[in-house]
Amino acid sequence: MRSLPAPLLLITDRTQSPRPLAETVAMALEGGCRWVMLREKDLPPDELLALAREIAALTSARGATLTINSDIAAAQALKAGLHLPTGGKPLGARSALGQKALIGQSAHSVEEAEKALDTGADYVTLSPIFASASKPGHGPALGSEGLRRVAARLQIPIVALAGIDADNAGTCLRAGAAAVAVMGGIMRAKDPAAEVRELLAALAKASS
Repeated sequence: MRSLPAPLLLITDRTQSPRPLAETVAMALEGGCRWVMLREKDLPPDELLALAREIAALTSARGATLTINSDIAAAQALKAGLHLPTGGKPLGARSALGQKALIGQSAHSVEEAEKALDTGADYVTLSPIFASASKPGHGPALGSEGLRRVAARLQIPIVALAGIDADNAGTCLRAGAAAVAVMGGIMRAKDPAAEVRELLAALAKASS
């Protein structure tokens, strides 16, 4: 299995940030975040690319990995990773981005995760693990036991997503996740750097 860039993935949503997105991302990177997924699906391609360039400058300065959600042209332009929705085509993306590109896919069940593995994804985000303020009503939540069952069946890195915080992040690793992803908890935080430090401390404790 391919190793992931970091145990914590920040997924962006500028609508939840009380400050410009680049500022929030910069603060998260200051706190130790080393993997960022730009997920701003409502932006037209030219605006997304401009924002992606701004975020790429920040991640590059910190030695962090940048992944672009869905937009293969932006990922190609910036030599970034790509994250595909459920039902995407990792093999086609890899032919465009190259063998070294980090390509992930969303999954919400063991069947969807198996399909992502079979079609060449490097990892899957599995959601929802817990109830999420960012996507209320999205579910049902798999819980840590559901995550454990999926992880036990699959030979692919799983990034646990939805409702993750410092209190349950370690539980996700112990259940078999290779990493956790957080959106709203960091985006909405008064101090994103402090939020990231708390999450990383919980993950480090679970891994020790």
